[in-house]
Amino acid sequence: MHDKPFTGADGAGDVVRWAAFSCVLVPLVLVGYGISAAGAAGAALGLAAVTAACRLLLRQSERGAARLHTEQCCAHRGRHGRTGQGAHRGGHRAGQSAPVD
Repeated sequence: MHDKPFTGADGAGDVVRWAAFSCVLVPLVLVGYGISAAGAAGAALGLAAVTAACRLLLRQSERGAARLHTEQCCAHRGRHGRTGQGAHRGGHRAGQSAPVD
């Protein structure tokens, strides 16, 4: 199996790489089986057009998913951006003593 978790970006990149590989492999196989070079070139152009359209749709989907993730995870927290009561940025608090060097 995979050592790292699946992420959308990796998956989309893999799909596009395999599609590009197929755009080269399929015409070679077609010529090997006796299809004319013109027919194989037409198949390659068709596959390249489909690959380009799928790549465009995948990238658009990734941007939308990233935007949705950002909106859900990084929602506005209210005044001054604090996460809740008692969330301080630092400084001395009453009742605590700091070590003296």
